[in-house]
Amino acid sequence: MIESLVRLARRAGDEVMQVYAGAFEVHGKPDDSPVTAADLRAEAVIVEGLRLLTPQLAIVAEEAVAAGRVPHCGDRFWLVDPLDGTREFVARNGEFTVNIALIERGQPVLGIVLAPALDRLYGGQVGQGAWLEEHGQRRSIRCRELPTEGATIVASRSHGDPAQLEAWLRPHAVARLMNAGSSLKFGLIAAGEADLYPRLSRTMEWDIAAGHAVLAAAGGSVTQLNGSALVYGKAGFENPHFVARGATGNPAAAP
Repeated sequence: MIESLVRLARRAGDEVMQVYAGAFEVHGKPDDSPVTAADLRAEAVIVEGLRLLTPQLAIVAEEAVAAGRVPHCGDRFWLVDPLDGTREFVARNGEFTVNIALIERGQPVLGIVLAPALDRLYGGQVGQGAWLEEHGQRRSIRCRELPTEGATIVASRSHGDPAQLEAWLRPHAVARLMNAGSSLKFGLIAAGEADLYPRLSRTMEWDIAAGHAVLAAAGGSVTQLNGSALVYGKAGFENPHFVARGATGNPAAAP
């Protein structure tokens, strides 16, 4: 199934890049978030592919939900964000991703995160490990232990309140603060390039499920700010604020 999902994500990424290469229109959705033809074309490819691969499983996809098509999830279902980081897509900075996640009993267990403009694909299956594929080469990745100089914090490029982030970071030893768009932030922690990602603004389940799966497969975690589990399949699919962490046991990883 994993290799089928990789091929599916890359097909969706091709659709995204075809739109990215030319002029495109940006429309607003009821929640004021932007949407383009790339979102719609990539979602159509992914949904069709998942229906062929696992016809018995429900598919919760961002644009379908925005249009009012909300399936009954059950204990096992797909979460799809065909283009996370639409603002990054519109800004043409390359930091946008295609995301496919499998949810079982409220937790992401398998995830694919593709950044097509960067030729970077993260994958992970909980209990089986995580990997990064770039330039045609695939290598295993793992969260790092906290460096002695302190944590590298990765924050949203387009969302969030800098003052609120600064207040949250105050108890932590911070060596570096970096910004990144979309679910790439989870991949950076999973690959040992960052240590913490506090999210103190609104997200939806499809925004983070695939990245959560990759990070968990790489030895990290994603929890609510109080340390309790982040659960998927909630009514409305909106997340509480959360923090993504690298290797368990890091002093900076304590809630």
